[in-house]
Amino acid sequence: MISIGPYQFERPLALAPMAGVTDRPFRLLCRRLGADLAASEMVTSDTRLWHTTKSRLRLDHTGEPSPRIVQIAGGEPEMMVEAARRNRDLGAQIIDINMGCPAKKVCNRAAGSALLRDEPLVAAILAAVVAAVDIPVTLKMRTGWDRANRNGPRVARLAEEVGIAALAIHGRTRADHYEGEAEYETIRAIKDAVRIPVFANGDIDCGAKAAAVLAATGADGIMIGRGAQGRPWIFREIRAFLEGSSAVAPPDTTEVRDIMTGHLEQLYAFYGEHAGLRVARKHLGWYRDTALNEIGVAHDTTTIGEDTLFRAIRTVETAANQLTLMHEWLATISARTSPLRLKSEPAPMMPPQSESRRTTMG
Repeated sequence: MISIGPYQFERPLALAPMAGVTDRPFRLLCRRLGADLAASEMVTSDTRLWHTTKSRLRLDHTGEPSPRIVQIAGGEPEMMVEAARRNRDLGAQIIDINMGCPAKKVCNRAAGSALLRDEPLVAAILAAVVAAVDIPVTLKMRTGWDRANRNGPRVARLAEEVGIAALAIHGRTRADHYEGEAEYETIRAIKDAVRIPVFANGDIDCGAKAAAVLAATGADGIMIGRGAQGRPWIFREIRAFLEGSSAVAPPDTTEVRDIMTGHLEQLYAFYGEHAGLRVARKHLGWYRDTALNEIGVAHDTTTIGEDTLFRAIRTVETAANQLTLMHEWLATISARTSPLRLKSEPAPMMPPQSESRRTTMG
């Protein structure tokens, strides 16, 4: 059992904050499907920019279960303090500080993972925010600036010394962006260097990988980012695997349809129909890629009709039409496949067929 302030968890699973992805509808969906924690999209510490529609939506946590987590990003202690206090006043129950984002537009402003180059500034920001609010403050970071400077263990010790309540470590450096494979040795070194809870993050896409990463790092919890895109049920699959069930029943097409329908309806309600349709398009793309992969249908074997139908889903201008076409598309897949299988589950063996049977099947 670990504690983050007043909140206690046993081997927690967290949804990683991702700009443009982890809005309130997606957070609620992942929480319903097994995530213990789900942080907001990154919010700028420059409160002068909070009047925009994008910022207002990122600050909206209506109806979210505890603990409500807001991630803030910036490079000036005073601005980070103001952002933390205002988010607390708006209902945040945990403040997460971003020192993991590798995006140029963030790093060029001396924020995100760029801060890892300046350890005194890291310490100043963390200490100021911890002292400014009476709620837990956590830190999301990478293993270092580049492979020659994996200073994650030193930064972790600084964080613990000033009162950071927990750490989430992406197993790549800032220079790596999202390329190559995540490495877990540095996460292990960080875990060995501190006593506060540590979440391991990076390339975790199934229960077996989660268990292997926990064993390799000694981490207290798992954080899932891109692995949840188009596959929000990954949290319940990992949970079941870690609890000893190696054969987790995958969702069938009916459940996938219901999950997708509910998700899209929440997007329309949250953003309004016009914007919700456009936000839904990227999620539909992730669901498409995941669904086809899990039922063993490669992209180059989809029928022309399915491909045309999916393009239509991405271009319609009303929510009703988008939902109708999505159901039609799923029905065409369901009609020619068995229920969805886990990526790690092999396709069932087909019985031997006569030569004539093989010929007629093409």
